[in-house]
Amino acid sequence: MDRDDGVDAVDNIVTQFSTYEDFLDSQITTVDLYYLEDESLARQLVELGYRGTGEVVRREEFEARKAAIEIARLAERTQKKTLTSAGKDLQDNFLKALAVREEDNRNGKVSTVIFIRDKNSHGQEISGYIDYAHRLKIEDFEVYFSGKRRLLPKPTDLSFYNWDSHIAVWNSTPNYQVIADNPEGLLFKYKRDRKILNVDPKSSPGDNSTRTPIQTELYIQVVLFDHISRRKT
Repeated sequence: MDRDDGVDAVDNIVTQFSTYEDFLDSQITTVDLYYLEDESLARQLVELGYRGTGEVVRREEFEARKAAIEIARLAERTQKKTLTSAGKDLQDNFLKALAVREEDNRNGKVSTVIFIRDKNSHGQEISGYIDYAHRLKIEDFEVYFSGKRRLLPKPTDLSFYNWDSHIAVWNSTPNYQVIADNPEGLLFKYKRDRKILNVDPKSSPGDNSTRTPIQTELYIQVVLFDHISRRKT
């Protein structure tokens, strides 16, 4: 039996029995109990591999796989719960595009940088680049997907520029390092694979990256940059 078959066999046992003792009991025959006259001893012999009708599984292996399966189950359930776009009747192309990318940004399969240009509540034109995955972690996007608030760049995002006051700021995030001294414009280095994302519309966005303009009625301009990391984790 190869390693994968062995893991599958243990997983089948772990999912079938609630406790290791239940598994041991399933391996004990009435003949074993007749001769041994001690259920505890019979369990010990099964655990050691001297008795039993099937696969030999150590207690540590059983409990480790049990814990791993439970963690995976909880993680999957949590992931489904945290998709704030789920079940929303989204009408605008921008919100639809964010919803399509939400799960992959949460689990790290894709990293999306959002460029938004629009006016703030004071009527001032602002623009900036937003690390979508990072904002998903630190904010509840329910207010955006439900239409209660509009997603706008902040001075704490990757970049922020106020066209009226000429205030310009930029910040690295857990996912991106900002390269602000490039003479041709801002660059973002994805920290996981160290690839450069070029947001200049006249240039290629870079390896494993795409640039997608979004037609939306909510903003003056929106562009989504999607980067797929090729680094194995």
